[in-house]
Amino acid sequence: MEQQPVEQFHPTSGRVSAVLVLLLAGVVVVVGVADPGSVAAPVMAGAVLAAVLAWATMLRPALWATREELVMRNMLETVHVPLAAVEQLAVRQVLAVRAGEKRYVSTVVGRPWRKVARTPRSGSDTAGRGDGEKPYADYVEERLQHLMEEARGAAGVRSLSDEQLALADGVRREPAWLPIILAATAAAVFVVTLFL
Repeated sequence: MEQQPVEQFHPTSGRVSAVLVLLLAGVVVVVGVADPGSVAAPVMAGAVLAAVLAWATMLRPALWATREELVMRNMLETVHVPLAAVEQLAVRQVLAVRAGEKRYVSTVVGRPWRKVARTPRSGSDTAGRGDGEKPYADYVEERLQHLMEEARGAAGVRSLSDEQLALADGVRREPAWLPIILAATAAAVFVVTLFL
């Protein structure tokens, strides 16, 4: 039984670029279908491949937390990490989580590269904004820290204990068959059209 999300975190970048790629690919395909011969087959197949990759890399990823798990839906898989098992987390260019000596990454939440290079600690880029509003990446980091502490308290484990390490065995990875099949099919059709 799938648990309901306690909190969903919205993406911090990539949506506009993905939509532009999808629109451009759609125009190429529509023109190619409406006027056969006006667009070469490899160009149409390449447009479809670009659209699939844009969707899978920039629109499909999601991040949410339930009472017990952090769920990271990435391009080719969905990873369920028990919150009580998370030893460390940091939001830099991406969200990185360490559980059981393994690192799990989500591209949904991140900071721009220039802010990561400029600020040694999260939260220190707030002072320069002047509006007093906390950056969203900082909010996500703090909220996940709070949820991790609640989950450890509910499970009765201490941070960095052997019990916490044992909880990391509960990490589950589920392959995302739809994007895998779509990307493989689009890539195969693109390659075939190159040799026709």
